[in-house]
Amino acid sequence: MTMISVNEFKNGLTIKYNNDLWRIVEFQHVKPGKGSAFVRSKLKSLNTGAVQEYTFRSTAKVETAEIQTKGMQYLYNDGSNYVFMDTTTYDQLAIPNEQITDEAKYLKENMDVSVIMHDGKTLGIQLPNTVELAVSKTEPNIKGDTSSGGGKPATMETGLVVNVPFFINEGDVLIINTVDGTYVSRANK
Repeated sequence: MTMISVNEFKNGLTIKYNNDLWRIVEFQHVKPGKGSAFVRSKLKSLNTGAVQEYTFRSTAKVETAEIQTKGMQYLYNDGSNYVFMDTTTYDQLAIPNEQITDEAKYLKENMDVSVIMHDGKTLGIQLPNTVELAVSKTEPNIKGDTSSGGGKPATMETGLVVNVPFFINEGDVLIINTVDGTYVSRANK
């Protein structure tokens, strides 16, 4: 049980608060001209997946949660569970679909991920920061259509829809940011 000051918050840190485990999604130190400083934070519950905003006084302390991460490989989805394999012991672990709804949009078979555990209970998975996905469907490019800027929607092989530049075609392999689901670049062939 380690207590830290809210001034030591970092994105991705896991804390215990209100009898739940929370991962810090983002935080901001606020020092108003009048009154004392405080920390505004956005926390994601590791048990329910709900994201809530909390405000802490700058003098507050919270308990850090001892979580373990284990490197595993995603094998397949059997309809109700995502099945992962420990790459050292070859043990398989099934995680219910409801537990990893957001991350599922980026999962490809044989992808290496980190499984997050606390006191022997599986909480979810942590993806790499970027993944390579192939474009399965997108509108063809219309030559000279650059006046609007922006881009066009493209459906990736996992079903994820990403806004991409006009020069992207079906079959292209793209690097996608798993934090916010945005296009980063084309993957090198």
